[in-house]
Amino acid sequence: MTSSSSSSPEISAATSAEPQKPRFSYKHATHEEVLEDLSSRFILNLPDEELSSLERICFQVEQAHWFYEDFIREQNPNFPSLPLKKFSAMLFHACPLLHQWSHDHEQAFNTFMQYKTRVPVCGAIMLNDTWEKCVLVKGWKSSSGWGFPKGKINEDEPPPTCAVREVLEETGYNLAGKINADDVIELSIREQKISLFIVPGVPEDFPFKTKTRKEISKIEWFKLTDLPTWKRNKAAPGKFYLISPFIG
Repeated sequence: MTSSSSSSPEISAATSAEPQKPRFSYKHATHEEVLEDLSSRFILNLPDEELSSLERICFQVEQAHWFYEDFIREQNPNFPSLPLKKFSAMLFHACPLLHQWSHDHEQAFNTFMQYKTRVPVCGAIMLNDTWEKCVLVKGWKSSSGWGFPKGKINEDEPPPTCAVREVLEETGYNLAGKINADDVIELSIREQKISLFIVPGVPEDFPFKTKTRKEISKIEWFKLTDLPTWKRNKAAPGKFYLISPFIG
């Protein structure tokens, strides 16, 4: 199984996605130069086994999209913010190794999005000492809701390891050695398996700080009694994402 992560770079081949020293200044680069640089950085140097799978290639295209939005546009705000679908169509057209799919990008993109939504997700329900509060994270966009810290699993990665990695990345809190593999809630939602490990005893005064870039805007404690479905017919203030199935 291949992955993608909630959070940010998600597959083992994505090590090339780590920010590197720019080969030239994006501030003065042309649109064509940027696409050429992204093709070289994320696609052209992939091993053959990665290039044989459209799904794995698309995960790299997604990495390139994050890099474009987070780093390139920061250096050159004149470049427009692009949705993943439009960005991927441009990269498919610009990168020689992707030309074989560029004639039917719509189908290739839809296949990838369907595959991506089936990659298992792991995370944690982090509770305080009294089991009365839990930690939730809020996405970067203004329309984002609150949810448990979690992310997509890597290829051949044990679920507890994925949960530790994703929670550390999203909140800065290290759950290594604190997860009991049996204390887990597993649900399948829209053909995607979601595993959340229950971890009590997280100190309320811990200085949470995300390690992600433009993915998490807030990290806060919430009373369980204030979450949706804890009490019937009680509206919960705020917007929540994939909370109800686990709390209920």
